[in-house]
Amino acid sequence: MSKVLLVHAKGGPPLGHVLSRTAARAEVHLLALSALPPTVAGAARRLCASVVTPTDAQRSDLVSLIVSRAESVGADAVLTFSEYAVVAVAEACEALGLAGAGGAAALARDKRLMRRTWQQHGLPQPEFRAVATEEDLHEAARALPCPMLLKAAWSAGSTAHQIITAPHEASAAWHRSRQVMAESAQLGYAELHVAEAEADFVVEQIVTGAVADWFDEPGWGDYVSVEGVVADGTFHPVCLSGRMPTVEPFTERAGITPALLSPDAQDRIVALARQAVDALGLRDCGTHTEIKLGPDGAMWLIETAARFGGAMTVPQIEEVFGLDLVGMLVDQLLRRPVAWPQQALTPARARGAAGSLVVLAVDGRGEAWQDRRVWDFPAVAQHVPLSPGSELSVVAESSLADGDLVPVYDPAAGANTMAALCLLSATDPRTVLRDFETLVDALPRVLPAAHRAEVSL
Repeated sequence: MSKVLLVHAKGGPPLGHVLSRTAARAEVHLLALSALPPTVAGAARRLCASVVTPTDAQRSDLVSLIVSRAESVGADAVLTFSEYAVVAVAEACEALGLAGAGGAAALARDKRLMRRTWQQHGLPQPEFRAVATEEDLHEAARALPCPMLLKAAWSAGSTAHQIITAPHEASAAWHRSRQVMAESAQLGYAELHVAEAEADFVVEQIVTGAVADWFDEPGWGDYVSVEGVVADGTFHPVCLSGRMPTVEPFTERAGITPALLSPDAQDRIVALARQAVDALGLRDCGTHTEIKLGPDGAMWLIETAARFGGAMTVPQIEEVFGLDLVGMLVDQLLRRPVAWPQQALTPARARGAAGSLVVLAVDGRGEAWQDRRVWDFPAVAQHVPLSPGSELSVVAESSLADGDLVPVYDPAAGANTMAALCLLSATDPRTVLRDFETLVDALPRVLPAAHRAEVSL
């Protein structure tokens, strides 16, 4: 039986989903760079031939660690679904002579390199500047039109995003973003391979989206993601995911599969995603490309990742389109034949719809809850009225335990202040969107109020 070394770190699809699909295709050896979620630890012991947690000293040379572990178990493939381990795994695969994202993986990780590459190819994106020091940011703030967005070059989950509305705000934004990146590293949400990656930033012009030019109804966000894969250097789009509007500054609240777009609009978006992925020169990996939708058909590239979308994107695709992307990627890396879609699947091919909602202490208008609440999924399931046929569940490994205090939303920390991740299955994308709007409005009412003693802890 073929052997796979799975490198686990924070982020990406739920580990339980990944483990079960990988174990169905190969013998799994797990290298855990992050602690296993308690809800998955038992499954990991059952499904994996070995589970290894390296020491801090071993992590100092991550590529060598991965190579050594892969050689010791006789791995025929090495893969990760975490943004923070993508570059290290790609370099390890290169050293081992195994299929992987390839030497260009860093172009799909470092936002500075990514934007420079797209600039060289003449692809549409916001005007930008790389920022390494506070003085760099001041220079960029004088050169770029305001408002602008400061973001960490190696971040994920909208962490360390700061909107700068005037040049005099640059210093405060710089120090706050640096602070958030340090805090994120303590939580395990940080690049694992590149030294001092938390010091690298990019600032970019904020472009204005136009939802009404792309969607027939209100409520959608002004950007989408194209989920896909690169197999033997060829990009295969799988489908498009829609969004709810972000929470200020640009924290994602929900992803919905499929995106409810016209065939012509989907074709144009996929064509741009193909150009973006092709420009990066990836070889064998999942891809997740985010695109901002503007007026009169304008589009701007936000970013591309050399891995599948995080949260519940992969399970949503499996539910709606019947594609086991994890198992298919394992087969691809093991050099087995895989029937990747020849073109992006459309809403007409979907079996219903599914979406994932990040629970943040922010209402539908983007305003913070007026008081503190305790997470309690049974209360949510019992008291939030959903559409007929809709089913709501909680992703336990990505959520607080019932009874835990919901964090106060911190715009700079983004998804680091999430309380839970919920999955909704429904008859169609419109229903998912409307049910999510209902859920967001109801949460501060149906969740139990926190006791004063809990808040003061």
